[in-house]
Amino acid sequence: MIKIENTEVYGWEVAIRGMRNPMNSWDKSDSGYVFASYEDGKEGAYFKIGKNDKALMKNLVKSGSDHSKFMRMITVTLDVTAPLYWWKEYDTYKIGTVRNSCSTMHKIAEKEFTLDDFSYEHLCENSMRALKRVIDVLNIEQNNYSISKKKWAWWQMIQLLPSSYNQRATLQLNYAVLRNMYHSRKNHKLDEWHDFCSWIESLPYARELICDD
Repeated sequence: MIKIENTEVYGWEVAIRGMRNPMNSWDKSDSGYVFASYEDGKEGAYFKIGKNDKALMKNLVKSGSDHSKFMRMITVTLDVTAPLYWWKEYDTYKIGTVRNSCSTMHKIAEKEFTLDDFSYEHLCENSMRALKRVIDVLNIEQNNYSISKKKWAWWQMIQLLPSSYNQRATLQLNYAVLRNMYHSRKNHKLDEWHDFCSWIESLPYARELICDD
């Protein structure tokens, strides 16, 4: 299970301006904000990349990471809730990422554990019973810790906690690191990576700048 919320993408103007610095070709830029009316009756502005800028972007991306540094300036922020086994793989990406997570160490004993705190969609009947038993034991120790504040009870929760436990984090990424993630993980065996790559595909101009080989 993975849940992605509160996505924001920004930095288009500065990325395009910087992209055109090497050739002093700012006068050829044809991107800018466009005002639009939406189905719900609201009006707003969105950034539209022009034909000239898009062509240059695609050529630079195909030329490799040294030439497509502008991608690092297109910033993406989001909230992700995912199991610990997914976060272990996500953490291989260190460059171009910022992660602020909910603290398991400090907050694990604040509430009772429930089944919805875990990813369990692929568990068979026997495994499901085992998980529920683990949750029962975790709640015994959670209650022990809330009463006694003894560290031994805290240790029981920390060391027994399954990797299917869902953790929430706020991330800051950019289009360069997302391109790397997409092409490395789009065929991964974990469903969470397939869902994450589908989210990447939904980002503005992702098909042209991130997903194309």
